Amino acid sequence: MMPAARESLLDAAYTALARRPWAAVRMVDVAAAAGVSRQTLYNEFGSKEGLARALVRREADGYLAGVERALVSHTEARERLTATAEWTAAAARENVLVRAMLTGCWSERLPTPALTAVPSSSAVPAQRRADGPLPSPGDFVQLVRDRAVVVLAGGGAVRGNGELARSCELVVRLALSCVAAPPGEGGVAELVRGVLSRQPV
Repeated sequence: MMPAARESLLDAAYTALARRPWAAVRMVDVAAAAGVSRQTLYNEFGSKEGLARALVRREADGYLAGVERALVSHTEARERLTATAEWTAAAARENVLVRAMLTGCWSERLPTPALTAVPSSSAVPAQRRADGPLPSPGDFVQLVRDRAVVVLAGGGAVRGNGELARSCELVVRLALSCVAAPPGEGGVAELVRGVLSRQPV
């Protein structure tokens, strides 16, 4: 199956999820919305659980790709971290699955795939990856922190950059607190800049 068709199916599943609880999303409707047969959908994802895992994996990858973009969006380290925090808050506000992944709060409306890997017999490489472990909130903190350290240290390792790693983790955790309790005027950027003015970055 073409990657574009897989994306169409995932788009259809995400659209369906925006309209009704995951329990009420039907595979036949997802297939019809994407313009493929139900058999094609099952061939690609294996089951509704497989579709859920693939959807969560895609949204996680999309969030992390946004982190990468934010980290190279400015030349100054503090502004790069501020952009990363703003992206985190915006992504969580706009995407219910990103919000659930970052906070660990999965409502009954959402699919709730196990974060641990599941046995995979799929012949589809993208599905085998989706059947692997999915990131927990703690994993996201570590992934974003480590990526920020590597970018800000010019390709250096996280080890040996303890102060920078602490500053990066502080920003990630501050952004996540803004997801749970949105800040007032000035938003996440003002909070992050205030914190970073007292941090070695």
